[in-house]
Amino acid sequence: MLSIVTQVVKYLAVLLIAVYTLRCFTVFNVKSEQRQRKIYIGQNVIMLLIHLLLNIVIIMNRPTVMMILFYIAQFCFFQVALFLYSNLYKNASRLLINNMFFLLMIGFCMLTRLDFALAVKQFMIAVVSVLLSLIVPVMIDKISVLSRLGIFYGVLGLLVVGSVFVFGESVYGARNWISIAGIGFQPSELAKIIFVFFVASMLYKNTSFQRIVITTAAAAGFVCILVAETDLGAAVIFFITYLVMLYVATRKFLWTGLGLGLGAAAAVIASRLFSHVQRRIIAWRDPWSNYDDAGYQIAQSLFAISTGGWFGMGLFCGMPEMIPVKESDFIFAVIAEELGGIFAICLLLVYVSCFIMFINISLQLTNNFYKLLAVGLSISYAFQIFLCTGGVIKLIPHTGVTLPLISYGGSSILSTIIVFAVIQGLYLLKQREDGLLEQRRQEIRRRA
Repeated sequence: MLSIVTQVVKYLAVLLIAVYTLRCFTVFNVKSEQRQRKIYIGQNVIMLLIHLLLNIVIIMNRPTVMMILFYIAQFCFFQVALFLYSNLYKNASRLLINNMFFLLMIGFCMLTRLDFALAVKQFMIAVVSVLLSLIVPVMIDKISVLSRLGIFYGVLGLLVVGSVFVFGESVYGARNWISIAGIGFQPSELAKIIFVFFVASMLYKNTSFQRIVITTAAAAGFVCILVAETDLGAAVIFFITYLVMLYVATRKFLWTGLGLGLGAAAAVIASRLFSHVQRRIIAWRDPWSNYDDAGYQIAQSLFAISTGGWFGMGLFCGMPEMIPVKESDFIFAVIAEELGGIFAICLLLVYVSCFIMFINISLQLTNNFYKLLAVGLSISYAFQIFLCTGGVIKLIPHTGVTLPLISYGGSSILSTIIVFAVIQGLYLLKQREDGLLEQRRQEIRRRA
């Protein structure tokens, strides 16, 4: 009976996520607010159905009261969170709200399947993060001095990334973790947001040579600290984010080209200096010849993805325990093995729909500070997804970054939810500006 239910659920899950993903993109072409509302409500129904189906399989495999209570707690959390967001911010982007909670749902299900204790921790952190995120859009809208705190952002960000030298722990060759009450925290995740605020506030109004040099020197400081911590994944994200923001601010490809050249040279030097980077490059080039050593992790990831095929083995039918760091860095391979390649591709498309929405919001903003802020957060978010999935499928060397909202990691969950909340704040700001502009137009028509 269990095997039949598992197989039925995996096909239903693929069908439902395909419909959900399609609606993520078709909604962009729908102008009617009533039709958009129907699409979003339909997405809510689909995401709750997928969550229910996956939890049915989980509970059948682990028939305990705790599993049932945990599912009920998740269901109540999503209902309350969707209600709060929809009512506190009536003009918020429902697509971003739905996608954020949908990705959290998938993360909870996969972590429950892998490690129930980690899933409970993730759930508690997500609840706190969502509650904190409710005030972020208000702060973006009401606090007008955010664009004038460039030096403060720079100093604070450097202190945050540098804190690991005093309080940090080394994990998988990188000294980039701080343990707080037994929960690991990566300062670079929080610093990533502060860094984007810093660059936006420095370049939104002044792109003189002197200002660019000062900002670039500070950005280089961030990257060098991360390199010294051997947190090269975060260093690459900071570096690429800065180059894109610099180009958007100056519209000069010369600076970007120069930065790319220096970055390429730095990458070559880093590959010679750090032994764990050399191991990852060796594993990327040919994991099979180093299967018993450096290539084991990548090889197991590729085995899992190929074994899953298009429709997956079904929850609890794969062997994710063979994949090292399966709860965080390599959770995408677990999803592909047990839920299938189609399901995994649809998840990536959901991420893409969020990125498209981020960019659309940035293009509509007229204030340069807010525009740069939206671009920076969009690029850091998208590039993190690229680094994570690219490393898992052997497209690029593995960099040790997490899959946003799905992988285990309290700091990753918190920072990503804050990013979504900041973007929501910018979206609401644009909506309010459009409303005021429409009122003025109506007043002018009346007077005419």
